[in-house]
Amino acid sequence: MRLVIQRVRSASVTVDGRIVGQADKGFLILAGVEDGDTMEDIRYAAAKAAGLRVFEDADEKMNLSLADVGGEVLAVSQFTLLGDVRKGRRPSFITAARPEAADGLFASFCEELRGHGLHVETGVFQTHMDVALINDGPVTILVDSRRRF
Repeated sequence: MRLVIQRVRSASVTVDGRIVGQADKGFLILAGVEDGDTMEDIRYAAAKAAGLRVFEDADEKMNLSLADVGGEVLAVSQFTLLGDVRKGRRPSFITAARPEAADGLFASFCEELRGHGLHVETGVFQTHMDVALINDGPVTILVDSRRRF
């Protein structure tokens, strides 16, 4: 599983002109499920995201997690995170999980985040979504469950 985690002041996702998910102070998490991902990958990614200490404490040091600041999560499934552009100019998505598998694993990822006591809202799987955010910092963190970076 590959994540792009953005610390936000607010974020929302709109489908067909209607807001379907939103978060105030917290994270916008773009999540890509890779072919072969298992529940071990999902648990690793969720624990990493839930435990990230990227919010400032009283000394303006990034020492606090989502739970510490009462943060929220807007999670959006995004297979394009797995686009491979090493060869040519058109991304290859061959390593992205098939939608049938990705949908269930993405839902499990959101449940794992909730299991860490977080409020999680989502976009709508396999739809065109308009995502809006105010990136706080900006702070953007990359996570890969296979630890490639």
